[in-house]
Amino acid sequence: MALPTEEQITEKLTAVIDPELRRNIVELGMVRSIEIKPEGQVDVTVSLTTPGCPIRSHFQDAVVSQVSSLEGVTGVGVGFDVLSDKEKGDLQQMLGRNKLPQGALAQVQNVICVSSGKGGVGKSTMTANLAAALQAEGHKAGALDCDVYGYSIPRMLGVDEKPDVNGERKIIPPESASGVKTMSIGYFVEGNSAVVWRGPMLHKAIQQFLEDVAWEELDYLLLDLPPGTGDVAMTLAQLLPQAKIVIVTTPQPAAQSVARRSAEMADKVDLEVMGVIENMSGFTTPTGETFSIFGEGGGKLLADELGVPLLGTIPLSEELREHADEGRPLVIEEPDSPAGKAIIDTARRIIASTPRELPMLQAEVPAAPEPPKMGKNARELPVLQ
Repeated sequence: MALPTEEQITEKLTAVIDPELRRNIVELGMVRSIEIKPEGQVDVTVSLTTPGCPIRSHFQDAVVSQVSSLEGVTGVGVGFDVLSDKEKGDLQQMLGRNKLPQGALAQVQNVICVSSGKGGVGKSTMTANLAAALQAEGHKAGALDCDVYGYSIPRMLGVDEKPDVNGERKIIPPESASGVKTMSIGYFVEGNSAVVWRGPMLHKAIQQFLEDVAWEELDYLLLDLPPGTGDVAMTLAQLLPQAKIVIVTTPQPAAQSVARRSAEMADKVDLEVMGVIENMSGFTTPTGETFSIFGEGGGKLLADELGVPLLGTIPLSEELREHADEGRPLVIEEPDSPAGKAIIDTARRIIASTPRELPMLQAEVPAAPEPPKMGKNARELPVLQ
């Protein structure tokens, strides 16, 4: 079977689009090298603008998908390096921009938006506890409070210190006792003051929380979105095209129906839905009786409709609420409680479904049968302005 040519591979790579720059990686000069080995293995090296590029996995998957569809390819390896300063300058000149987008969170591997169609389903409680659970599982985690009007992450994670600013005028996010880095508008208002802003100010605040905070290296940054499908979701889609969404709902059909709107919003702004979490799924008394206070099955039904996993079902728990009010996440204080176990299991499912950092991703393509057949292959924010 004939091997593909470099020109054929390059042509396939024109279908790999940088979601931030909106151009293909060949046009952008990001294809560093193509190596074709006699046995059909193809290794492609892609140059990134930053070493911790958060959309690295996007390039991995897209390159493997395109190149492996060529006849004669038995495996695809994707390696990465970083553009030199001169190459970045050339790219800036070509794009006609003052600077390249570095990705709002260049050293964050996974950005997960925790969303709901309505308030009162425990979205913030899930965000705080999932962040703490991810940290406890050995992954560096952060929690960003994007619910500017209803901020609650500082209280739920027990953080009340004011952020500092480093020498580069970046805000240092305060850490919870469990090690979760946090950021919220609550750190910049007096007491429990109401935030009364219009849309443009909201957009500016979230942009600063993403770009002017020294998040540094994180495996996961969880964003606690406000309920509904308004300005914040559109802002995040613009700033973080690589983010994924987890939808929190309760079991009753009414909540499940409203939560579906979050999925519709995600589809409209091109954000991937990672899965569904059903909160308040049932209440078990001390004697062992279980009551479905808010109905049952809504989370599974929504997940099935969307074609995504049901990441977890979290029982209704007084302890979960109490620990959130006290700033001591249940997953840390009582990890063996029913709700604690369920949230930890949910965090583990999130870990299992998110990409790892690998020096080279290999995609083995089944060898064609003998004789060969043609065409068959595996295919200062201190002051917000």
